[in-house]
Amino acid sequence: MTVDAHHHVWDLSVRDQDWITGPELQPIRRDFAVTDLEPEARAAGVDRTVLVQTITVAEETPEFLALADTHDLIAGVVGWTDLTRPDIADELARLRELPGGHYLKGIRHQVQGEPDPNWLLRPDVRRGLAAVADAGLVYDLLVLPHQFPAGVQAAASLPQLTFVLDHLGKPPVASGRLEPWAAALRSLAALPNTHCKLSGLVTEADWKTWSTQDLRPYTDAALDAFGPDRLMFGTDWPVCTLAASYGEVTAAAGELTEGLGEAERAEVFEGTATRVYGL
Repeated sequence: MTVDAHHHVWDLSVRDQDWITGPELQPIRRDFAVTDLEPEARAAGVDRTVLVQTITVAEETPEFLALADTHDLIAGVVGWTDLTRPDIADELARLRELPGGHYLKGIRHQVQGEPDPNWLLRPDVRRGLAAVADAGLVYDLLVLPHQFPAGVQAAASLPQLTFVLDHLGKPPVASGRLEPWAAALRSLAALPNTHCKLSGLVTEADWKTWSTQDLRPYTDAALDAFGPDRLMFGTDWPVCTLAASYGEVTAAAGELTEGLGEAERAEVFEGTATRVYGL
């Protein structure tokens, strides 16, 4: 059994995805539905997925919960809500009571888009993160390398909250550089309440010429820092299709973890996500 711990869907007739701009992203400026994903996922041996928010709009999360309630492929949802709202605890409880509310497993905010590198350390944000922990939910950490220090401080100050780093913190794969990204990754991994997604790497590489060998130094660093029992596989579909198909991403992950034992591979491809998200 394989869990894809990170994918998206969107319908541009419902709302715009205002981050999809410019000619490079034009190939994904169209609708992507669960019905598009399912045959590709099944063909790749994936039988459960985690659907992750795409935009900071409150209406998206209830829609995703309802979607999970009607598609057995989706085993969990990482949604969005305003972490700074004074009534965040009540809002999280409300979301859990909606149709499909039991599929809500985590919250994410696009910290990578925040101009303040210390956004995660703001008192109102910290209060929101504590509410996420109190609700028994996970927090997906979407940061760029320069935002790692704040992420480390936030995770250290909230040991009761499980943090899941998306996309290995977006390492500079295209440049081939490892530092200072690898050191920052290790500093986050040193905290026991952190986990990491083996996802989003093909779009950090050269989209046209990438190979698994380009990705290997980064996946090896993540495996060394977190270990298989704190690392989980995700495709980042459909964003990944800018550089690779769903099947190619899945195959690359298999190749990059072929040195692991059977039990360790089972953790990366199923166990970690199942356990962390309570799937």
